[in-house]
Amino acid sequence: MGDRSKVRTCLWFNDEALPAAEFYCGLLPESGVEHVERYPEGHEMGTPGSVASVEFRLGRVPYLAINGGPHFTLSEAASIFVATEDQAETDRLWKALTADGGTESQCGWLKDRYGLSWQIVPQRAQQLMYGPEATQVWKALMGMKKIDIAALEAAAAGD
Repeated sequence: MGDRSKVRTCLWFNDEALPAAEFYCGLLPESGVEHVERYPEGHEMGTPGSVASVEFRLGRVPYLAINGGPHFTLSEAASIFVATEDQAETDRLWKALTADGGTESQCGWLKDRYGLSWQIVPQRAQQLMYGPEATQVWKALMGMKKIDIAALEAAAAGD
């Protein structure tokens, strides 16, 4: 395996592993596609030359995406959590991930166009959610889709 990570989270796609990995890598710094494996001639699982798997990193975290066909689908039982620096980064990632068929959920959760679940949570929101005014903050958070740091700050202040 050389310098490749021994442990990776594997994401199952029907046939979108490479475009999904490339899209994800474009969202976060220190990300990139590391290796693409293609089906050889005579392989019964896929068309020769088509993408079988993609090894990539998101913010230095290793992942493997496979084109496994329609047998399994992604679900909310597993998600990628991104602790954003500020509202601007939260807004940028939210917009990109919900574009072109992505769907918003509650409390910073969403599904992207490929069906992968994400949690986009500002670091400041995490501090407020477990701080001394957590009860008011959680009440405000439960009414949000994309997390609004200013609204959580206001809830913590009792406004």
